[in-house]
Amino acid sequence: MEDSVTIVLDGRDLISAVCGSNDSNLKVLEHTLGGKLAVRGNEVRMEGLNETGAERFRSVMDNLISVARLGESPSPDFVRALAGDFEGESGEAIRHAEAIRSGCINIPHGFGKVFPRTGNQAAYVQGMRESDICFCVGPAGTGKTYLAIANALSLALSKKIRKLVLTRPVVEAGESLGFLPGDLAQKINPYLRPLYDAMEALVPYEVIRRMEDSRIIEIAPLAYMRGRSLNEAFIILDEAQNTTKEQMKMFLTRLGQGSRAVITGDATQIDLPKRIDSGLLHALSILKNVDGIHFSYLNTMDVVRNTLIKKIIQAYDEEKHI
Repeated sequence: MEDSVTIVLDGRDLISAVCGSNDSNLKVLEHTLGGKLAVRGNEVRMEGLNETGAERFRSVMDNLISVARLGESPSPDFVRALAGDFEGESGEAIRHAEAIRSGCINIPHGFGKVFPRTGNQAAYVQGMRESDICFCVGPAGTGKTYLAIANALSLALSKKIRKLVLTRPVVEAGESLGFLPGDLAQKINPYLRPLYDAMEALVPYEVIRRMEDSRIIEIAPLAYMRGRSLNEAFIILDEAQNTTKEQMKMFLTRLGQGSRAVITGDATQIDLPKRIDSGLLHALSILKNVDGIHFSYLNTMDVVRNTLIKKIIQAYDEEKHI
């Protein structure tokens, strides 16, 4: 049975803030929840929703109204994050909205603010802010790398760190690429392409180029980091599931004064000959009680890249149990 929900807004300023420029916020809601929206005067009506969708619409609108009454103007990105994946009781919805707002990442010269879209992602962002070392483990599409890059760019472009170091183990995923021509940067570039994709989605390419030219961004193959001491830097180790135990220990001991590190990985995509050799799995086991290290675990419900990815991951998980 399809439901319709009508929300009455009080005051022209409140209506403008909640609806957004040219009703942009409402268009996001319509696309996300799948209903049909109509605005008449101070009333917002959503039709064609099932019971769950109607409840989510009420919850999102209540939170948008609360934010607008605090004098803030919710952006379409905030609405998208708020509406995208959450289902729960009203009290949980309020906490979810607060977590998303507090997890907002503002990137100077960027294309817009970045919001975590799930509670687990919000906890991940908070962990990166509060801890010198943060591990994030989860399947593809959960925003592990994207949020780490967003946080790093925010710190670098606001001059809170001197350098952004990007690294990952050079391990081929089931196929040999053979000899790669060029200098070191050109050889390692294909492996670090996902990190560049994230940066280019967040800031103009010209900004990335200037950061590279001024050596604010540094590309460092993991094998070349031995013996270094990195001060006032934000270091991202991507695809950490493919590090060896020795490489992980070496990496974690590179941190100098004022530096932070984020280690991301997917425990289901280990390309090493033996799964038990993974430095990520080993570190998760032996460092779990060390103060100052934060661990974030994302799952299928945190997939935000594409809704189809959730179904693909679930299908592979189910196949393992057949």
